[in-house]
Amino acid sequence: MSFSTQFEDLLARPNPLLSRFQALIQPCDASQLEAMAKQSQTLTRRHFGKTMRLFAPLYLSNECVNNCKYCGFSRDNPILRTTLTVDQVVTEARHLHALGYRNILLVAGEHPKFVSEGYLQECLDALKHFIPTLGIEVGPMEDDQYRDLVDHGGEGLIVYQETYHQETYEQLHTAGPKRKFRWRLDCPERAYAGGFRRIGIGALFGLADWQHEALSLAAHLDYLQRHCWKASFTVAFPRMRPHAGNYEYTPDPKLSLDDRTLVQLIAAFRICFPQVGIVLSTREPAQLRDSLFPLGITHISAESKTDPGGYTGAGTDDLHLTVKGRRVELEEKKSSACSRATGQFEIDDKRTTAEVAQLLKKNGFDPVWKDWDAAILTP
Repeated sequence: MSFSTQFEDLLARPNPLLSRFQALIQPCDASQLEAMAKQSQTLTRRHFGKTMRLFAPLYLSNECVNNCKYCGFSRDNPILRTTLTVDQVVTEARHLHALGYRNILLVAGEHPKFVSEGYLQECLDALKHFIPTLGIEVGPMEDDQYRDLVDHGGEGLIVYQETYHQETYEQLHTAGPKRKFRWRLDCPERAYAGGFRRIGIGALFGLADWQHEALSLAAHLDYLQRHCWKASFTVAFPRMRPHAGNYEYTPDPKLSLDDRTLVQLIAAFRICFPQVGIVLSTREPAQLRDSLFPLGITHISAESKTDPGGYTGAGTDDLHLTVKGRRVELEEKKSSACSRATGQFEIDDKRTTAEVAQLLKKNGFDPVWKDWDAAILTP
């Protein structure tokens, strides 16, 4: 049995926890929302204290074989692409290390020709000696492939379902292995079987009805906590952002998660899942992020770049196009120093890491740069 085989039944006949969650995400007045926010804040302080874990995404490649209408890396988008060499990955990571980061998330599009067999393992081997917490956000894999990544130093895996509404999912994913809805749905369980100790899930809000997405995400989290109980979990609610390509996103009020509802959703998850980490990325504007930090957030990124080589300019000497899976050289090589690979999406909070860390301290938070080391497991 897996989550994908029980998904529909769990939504049709929710258990008491999911019924409570469902009630918490119904429309409510200002006083009810304020009460939820206060309870969320109290529970967060009880289980996490006034700490905030900081991480940074490091994009390895923006090559991809999937056509996803909402993603800047989509296969048919005529964007500038590059894949970093292992040495360039180290250059990017050392820059992040100098900023204070000891928790890095390696991100790559899904393209077996460019992000080839052994590449991720080489990256992990090169980084694990000075970056103790290494997460992976790449295309879904088999159990044994995940086990190999864990053996090479990977300890966290992030996989967002994008949308839990299958019909919408199939409409948005028109080509590539990502079209397999249920295969992706069971990815966290395969990662757990492969030995990952930290697993993050989420949905991209703005693609389908937000309440369906929220309830489905809660059902998935509840299932994983009961069946993959040795791992720790985080949950995220990224909202659509402008990005490159042919797909222009126009917010649909029926699907979108407005700021007020985002507050309600964070509180609902914290009340129902008091010990789960909640992630807030630089997709959101600075002022909103600052107001959300005390309400239940436990993990944040800062100064993020969503293009390969975005931190140091590494890889910009190899910019190219990819047409039908094949590398195509640019007619005129970009000579400008500002030429760079295309990012996955635009971030909103552009403050530096130091500025965010200073703000956290000013508001009484303790920024946590490192909370794991493999030496913990050394006999």
